[in-house]
This record gives sequence, C-alpha cells and structure tokens, in this order.
Amino acid sequence: MTEETAFEVETILLQVKEMVETGRSMPMSASVMVNREEVLELLEGAIEAMPQELRHARWLLKEREEFLDQARREGDDIIEAGRVRAERMVERTEIAREARRVAQSVIDQAEADGRRLRHEAEDYVDQKLASFEIVLERTLQAVQKGRERLQVVIDEPPPEEHDEFLAGDQIEAPGPPEASGATSEVYDQDQ
Repeated sequence: MTEETAFEVETILLQVKEMVETGRSMPMSASVMVNREEVLELLEGAIEAMPQELRHARWLLKEREEFLDQARREGDDIIEAGRVRAERMVERTEIAREARRVAQSVIDQAEADGRRLRHEAEDYVDQKLASFEIVLERTLQAVQKGRERLQVVIDEPPPEEHDEFLAGDQIEAPGPPEASGATSEVYDQDQ
C-alpha cells in the first residue's frame, strides 16, 4: 500500500468517525443520527482507495486455506493407507501369531478365574442365606409361642332379651376375667 493510498483511506475513515461523533443524539439513547448516503459514500471511497494488491492478498489467503485443507485431507488419506498396509504386513509375521497365542492364554485364564470367583461368591451367599434362614426360623417360633401365650378365651355373656332392654334395664358390660371369676392364662412379658 503506498503512502498516498494509506493517507487517503485514513482520511476517509476519520471523516466517518467525525460524522458519528458529531451526529445528533437520539433522545434517551446512545444512538446518533447520521446521513446514510454520506456515510455510504465515504465507505465506498475507502474501499475504492484500497489498493488492488490488498484485495488480491485477501483472495490469496482464502485460496491458501482451501489448499491447506485439501492437503490435510490428502495427507490423512495417505497416512491411513500406510497404517492399513503396515497392519497387513505385521499380520504376516511370527510376532502377530505369538501375540494372538498369548492373548488367548490370558483370556482363558481370566475366564477360569471368573468361574472360580463366581462359584466362591455363590457358596458364600448360600452360607449367609442358610444362617439367615436359621435366625428367621427361630424368630418365627418365638413369635408363634408369644402369640399362643397372648390368646385369651373370653366367655361371651348370654344374649339378653330385647324386651328388657327396651324397658330401661341397663346391660352391664362384663368386667375383666378376674372380676367374673374366669381364669385364663395371660402372657406376662416381664416373666
């Protein structure tokens, strides 16, 4: 860019800046009013004042990026093809066969260890469940004995005739078994 062109572009941009700074403010806003046609003319002048080399350089930068992207894609394709070819070559060697044999041995050992651990875990759980079953049976027996002790036989009073009730006689509720002379075994939890 020549000094004259740079000076011309700078002058135009300073004029645009001055128009914005001196523009009439909009009420209750940070915006200003400027003449659209004047600003557009100044900006078009700045664009025209830019040297052709600058526009050409911008175009070259864009082309460069596209070229680099294409080169990266081609490079990735070449690397992938090389990797596939190297894998095929390694497959043919004795090292690959030995690695497969060792890998299969490790897998077989891991499966055997897994089966052993699973059987040990099942045995452990079975033992715990058996001991839990014994505790539950003892608890159930204790509950049944407690319920048997709590069962009380209550003699029901003979039904009274309906006429007596209507005549105003009051029916007495039966008292506790001790008061009526009935004896029944009652469970005492403090014993």
